Amino acid sequence: MKINNIRNFCIIAHIDHGKSTLADRLLEETKTVSQKKMKNQVLDSMDLERERGITIKSHPIRMEYRNDNDEIYILNLIDTPGHVDFSYEVSRSLAACEGALLLIDAAQGVEAQTVSNTYLAIENGLNIIPIINKVDLKSAMIADVKAQIIELIGCSEEEIIEASAKSGIGIKDIFDAIINRIDPPENNIISYTRALIFDSLYDNYRGAIAYVRVNDGILKSGMIAKFFAHEKEYEITETGYFILDKIKNAELKSGDVGYVVAGVRDMSHIQPGDTITTKESKALVPLPGYKEVKPMVFSGLYPADTDQYNQLRQSLEKLKLNDASLTFSPETSEALGFGFRCGFLGLLHMEIIQERLEREFKLDLVTTTPNVVYKILSKNGSELVVDTPAKMPPNADIDGIFEPIVTAEILTPKKYIGNIMTLCQKKRGVYKTINYLSPEKAQLHYELPLGEIIFDFYDKLKSVSSGYASFDYEFKDYEQSNLEKLDILIHGESVDALSVVCHRDNTYNRGVALCSKLKELIPKQMFEVAIQASINKKIIARTTIRAMKKNVTAKCYGGDITRKRKLWEKQKKGKKRMKMIGKVEVPQEALLAVLQIESN
Repeated sequence: MKINNIRNFCIIAHIDHGKSTLADRLLEETKTVSQKKMKNQVLDSMDLERERGITIKSHPIRMEYRNDNDEIYILNLIDTPGHVDFSYEVSRSLAACEGALLLIDAAQGVEAQTVSNTYLAIENGLNIIPIINKVDLKSAMIADVKAQIIELIGCSEEEIIEASAKSGIGIKDIFDAIINRIDPPENNIISYTRALIFDSLYDNYRGAIAYVRVNDGILKSGMIAKFFAHEKEYEITETGYFILDKIKNAELKSGDVGYVVAGVRDMSHIQPGDTITTKESKALVPLPGYKEVKPMVFSGLYPADTDQYNQLRQSLEKLKLNDASLTFSPETSEALGFGFRCGFLGLLHMEIIQERLEREFKLDLVTTTPNVVYKILSKNGSELVVDTPAKMPPNADIDGIFEPIVTAEILTPKKYIGNIMTLCQKKRGVYKTINYLSPEKAQLHYELPLGEIIFDFYDKLKSVSSGYASFDYEFKDYEQSNLEKLDILIHGESVDALSVVCHRDNTYNRGVALCSKLKELIPKQMFEVAIQASINKKIIARTTIRAMKKNVTAKCYGGDITRKRKLWEKQKKGKKRMKMIGKVEVPQEALLAVLQIESN
């Protein structure tokens, strides 16, 4: 295949704007997938993706398209996720492409993640093809959406394609635009070889498999692969490309997207963003790669059965190959034993990782309350980075607490602006600007503490805007704030997994609400259990779980009352003794109770 007939592109859009449906139509039109194997959202291969109706992983696939002049083109499509928590997947996919289909819902218009993904594509120097999807809907606002697209990327109206992925309208125009408006890869079959690893997968039989975009030279079996991230060498045993399964091919040339099998058993040796070269045609300079992603939300993952600790570690290593934005390090909790402190890009990302561990690796997990990273300035002048409240020094040693602040972008119909501003103020947001993308659609910019938005902000935003507002954010900086650590004591013992950091104005309300919630969730014991909230060892709230009652005098009938009194006294002494040595087991629902507590 001539390199001029290869096109590498991806589809970018906000969540639910029809990326997977458009990918289905492209695969149908090129007969890449037979009618027998065809199903809705065919590239969403995970059960979790199909259940939730969202794309979680980017999926590469190769198509052959024959145009009207009977000329064959190879189209390498990388389908991408649309949710803000998976933006790192999108950025990695963009680095492997020359063009992007920008898909926008005709009824919803430009949304927050549309803007974010478009800027990523522009930064990568991609040819952008704007497409208005779902034009056959009765609620379609084609003229308004065209105006929003022109405002966003500065294209002409003629460049915008009107389509409907569901009914097949405009699919031929999309293929013509891919061939005519996206540049072919550069022909770099030269003296050295370089291929960018944009993703990877672990196979129990073949080891870690690298998904690559070849920029320079050739990769084929028998060559010795070298990596810039480490000094190890591996013999390439297989190369190929993707249709639905991996299809073996003799070689991958400059411009190709495919996979490389080299019997890599050490999972840390395949790193997305690294460059593969070969011993036979060694390159001296790696490809630019990706900027390192910084986790935004941290949570502890612990095996419910302590014997599963090593299995959890191996599972996290395998999952990290498939999801480069996941970070983890070992930690110990007094309440939960040995586990891992994991970093995620957001709350949905955390939820998906937990579900994948439980489903794919058959693990039973306990998850601690999610929290963000704080910077602590000690009175002795040293700076401490803390990713869990349990590691915070005593308040007396703290000179200042700095929390992460994000720049938030909210797109909404103008009638919901008042509701959204009220919500942002409750979350300690600082108003910056407002822009009108059209007479009916506004773009709000706020600065918000990340700790205030990771729990329920997105749900509340959808609630106050009847589901129309969209939200995107990026990290700005750390700022000093009036924060303090709230400890929860159960039966006199501090439970590190329930500690939270909150604003001083909210501490008392949060403490009272948390104690009440835990009283509902922790089962009764044979003895009385006190639940207390404390700040700096000072109790600010308390509630008590009453002991289970056992009628020890049921067998006493008639006779003197003193017989009953003796039994009651004996029972009281027994309960007192149990209270001294008793232990209280905290269920998983109680550990997540912090999520259900209003912070204001």
